[in-house]
Amino acid sequence: MTEAPKKRGRKPVEQLTETQRRVLQELRDFMVEHGFPPSTQELAELLGVSTATAHEQVGQLVKKGFLTREARKARGLRLARPLEDDHTPADLVSIPLLGSVAAGHPILAEENVLSEVMIERRLAANGRCFALRITGESMRDAGINDGDLVVVRQQPVAENGDIVVAQLAGESTVKRLSIRDHVIELRPENPAFAPMPIGPDDDLRILGKVIGIRRL
Repeated sequence: MTEAPKKRGRKPVEQLTETQRRVLQELRDFMVEHGFPPSTQELAELLGVSTATAHEQVGQLVKKGFLTREARKARGLRLARPLEDDHTPADLVSIPLLGSVAAGHPILAEENVLSEVMIERRLAANGRCFALRITGESMRDAGINDGDLVVVRQQPVAENGDIVVAQLAGESTVKRLSIRDHVIELRPENPAFAPMPIGPDDDLRILGKVIGIRRL
């Protein structure tokens, strides 16, 4: 009696389904607008599906290598590789990468420019942008970690909830702007750090709004 041939397991499909492509697009658009990734619940609301379904879709994209997920983080999703229609040379523009800024020294001074960073043209469509390297973990829970690059749109004003680059008493920082009942604070996204209250006599300048994150 001859032995029946063994069935081979089906190879994983690397192509994106239309649903998975939409998940990636919603993730990308959310990160562009807010500067950090959505939670699974927020992604489910964007897609109009249950949290369990969103979790399952994310798991499939992680297996296919389009997403990575950091454990024990509500906002731990990262785009691991671009969609096929992203990052073509015609859609990229360069912005200055700024280095560490000494107290009292203007962050946007020409001598602070270390090099250039390529970003999607659509990110830079609504104003002058620059990139800034993050030091420290004060914005960890917003998905901004030590060593990350943030893409910043230069602007002198911001709204409640925006993540901003601000200059306070000559020193620059990246924090979430909180404006409630005439109380202004620069809030970290890490419980190990305390909010920075802003008094009427404090010299606060908004230098720009964070509109993207790059992990190198």
